[in-house]
Amino acid sequence: MRFFVNLFPLWVILFSFAALIKPKLFSWFSGNLITFGLGIIMLGMGLTLKVNDFKILYKNPKWTIIGVIIQFSVMPFLGWIITKIFELPDSLAVGLILVSCCPGGTASNVIAYLSNLNVAFSVSMTFISTVAGVILTPLLITNISGDLINVDLTGLLLTTTKVVIVPVFLGVVVNKYFPLFTKRMIIYSPSVAVLLIVLIVASIIGEGKEIIFESGIKLIFSVMTLHLLGFIIGYIISFIILRNKKLSKTICIEIGMQNSGLGVVLAKENYVNPSTAIPSAISSLVHSIYGSIFVSIFKENKVSNEIK
Repeated sequence: MRFFVNLFPLWVILFSFAALIKPKLFSWFSGNLITFGLGIIMLGMGLTLKVNDFKILYKNPKWTIIGVIIQFSVMPFLGWIITKIFELPDSLAVGLILVSCCPGGTASNVIAYLSNLNVAFSVSMTFISTVAGVILTPLLITNISGDLINVDLTGLLLTTTKVVIVPVFLGVVVNKYFPLFTKRMIIYSPSVAVLLIVLIVASIIGEGKEIIFESGIKLIFSVMTLHLLGFIIGYIISFIILRNKKLSKTICIEIGMQNSGLGVVLAKENYVNPSTAIPSAISSLVHSIYGSIFVSIFKENKVSNEIK
């Protein structure tokens, strides 16, 4: 199981290229299946969380506050400015802004684990940014891209709540009251999450094959620039404030690896133009590749990941 999960960037790359060559292999995974799939991923994250895991937030709230502020300020600004620099069409511009306004994704927790960083802090920050994102993500998207395409704020709020808060909360409740069941399930949840992420990405890339080829290098480079700058700026700001390399690495991974799956679902459920979901799908591919590279760059000595 762990071997399969550890190779998730490889699976994303292989399935994405397969989707470009043979879109019909993955076109069946669409519509409500994508929404349901992301809900299952978030449920799996909830199953790994306990109330005690969040003691870190009470002991060192400064860390989380700094991370969340960077998450929802630096990334949305980068998303907006990059759409201007690369002069993306409106639908793709909204898609890039959308993914830049999303909270951190569960993939960041995998990279933190593989890099021997502070996994508990990574999971906590993912959860807090996800909860904050229920309000902040729709508001940011509305204010930044509202002049490009009419944005349904209520729809974005409802979608975010449905696919994020409810599954995560349910997972935490199940973990608390059904520990034996949870213990059996969390063995499989990482592998299930990887498989679903791969299917979501492949499905959207396959569906948007023509749009991707038409947009070409411009779209790909805009997504690559967004995530690369997110990693770099996230680390620099975190280190300047915290003066702690391990914490700064953990935070920058969280910031650089957006919840692209959520971006896909928000785009699919709230925008008519299917190309709006394309940047989120490419985002998942790009940040997975970056993440695998940063594992070798960021890898710490294998010591306790508890934050003292």
